[in-house]
Amino acid sequence: MHTGMSTTEIFLIAMFVIFTLPYLIWRVGKTDYYAPLVVVQIITGILLGPGVLGAIYPDYYKFVFNPQVIQSLNGIAWWAVMIFVMIAGIELDLKKAWEYRRESTITAGLALGMPLLFGCVAGMGLLSMDGWMGAKALSWQFVLGVGMACAVTALPILILLMEKLDILRQPIGQRILRYASLDDIAIWGVLAVILLDWTRMGRQVGFLVVFAVATVLFRKLMVWLEERDRWYVGLIWLAACAFAADWAGLHYMVGAFLAGAVMDAHWFNQEKMDLMRHHVLLAIMPVFFLSTGLRTNWAVGGAAVFIVAAVLLVASVSGKLIGIQVAGKILKWEKGEASIIGWLLQTKALIMIIFVNILLDKSIITSETFTAMLLMAVASTMLTVPVVYPKLQKMKELIFRSK
Repeated sequence: MHTGMSTTEIFLIAMFVIFTLPYLIWRVGKTDYYAPLVVVQIITGILLGPGVLGAIYPDYYKFVFNPQVIQSLNGIAWWAVMIFVMIAGIELDLKKAWEYRRESTITAGLALGMPLLFGCVAGMGLLSMDGWMGAKALSWQFVLGVGMACAVTALPILILLMEKLDILRQPIGQRILRYASLDDIAIWGVLAVILLDWTRMGRQVGFLVVFAVATVLFRKLMVWLEERDRWYVGLIWLAACAFAADWAGLHYMVGAFLAGAVMDAHWFNQEKMDLMRHHVLLAIMPVFFLSTGLRTNWAVGGAAVFIVAAVLLVASVSGKLIGIQVAGKILKWEKGEASIIGWLLQTKALIMIIFVNILLDKSIITSETFTAMLLMAVASTMLTVPVVYPKLQKMKELIFRSK
């Protein structure tokens, strides 16, 4: 009965499923406290992937998610995530980080360094087992990639969760944004190191030189333009930077982040920027979540994937909390303050998912490792609000402390 359907019709069936199922689970199940809609969309993407739906109903999976449909979905997903990463780059607040540089550097450094160390230890353990390191990876790339996946803080989702907790515009929210912004830069810097390709070194150096010159000219142009034109020119800049970075062998998402990082947030109306992020999350990012779920794999055995995910979760959570506790001791924070900040910085979904997608694209990790990391990202993000909300209620005075 399916043979008469065109690719367009099957594509629209897939889109119907992508938008309907997560929304119903989120709304009917009232999951918002521990799993915002974006987290539900990620989980649904995993359920609709080959490891679950594909295993239970292989015929329907092959029918709906056939190669032509997946190719169409991937195109939407690529553009969606490029816009989202560009917005994350624009919203980096480095001026505030510089203003409070001692506190920001100590906290951000330990928040990133400790889970990175713990994650690298876990990565070295995985080296001794088959099926986890990608075909094109060197050992150091794999270990560093696993370590950084444990250290990531997802700035866009952190913003979303702090909005829900009503602390985003409060002093504590701005403090946490400073820490996360510095870590965000470090994450993309480490990713660029992991992706260094000696066979393409000339291209990569050329890209950085041309990008530096083009950035100077682009910034002058953006200052001269009216705001309504900046939005459109920004998207042209995004496409150009993403293409150039991918051509150089880095990755189009590295280019997307750089495209946003060299733009100033004050060039754009903040309310419009918030709306744009909201609309991208609403209208096209669910396709990225689904396409991410379609890449999951349980070939080494479901139990092994869950065990590795649990090990990575422990490395990530304990590393982040210990790092922030040490920062709190150095900076003489109040009792309980480090725990709240540590758990909020634990938020991983989205940026980590983007990060591990790149590692998978470059064959640094296998799809089994990707699946374990995806499960870890979802679990760590779902823990955040249930743990932090009661703590905030007990320490309301902390919300208004600026340092």
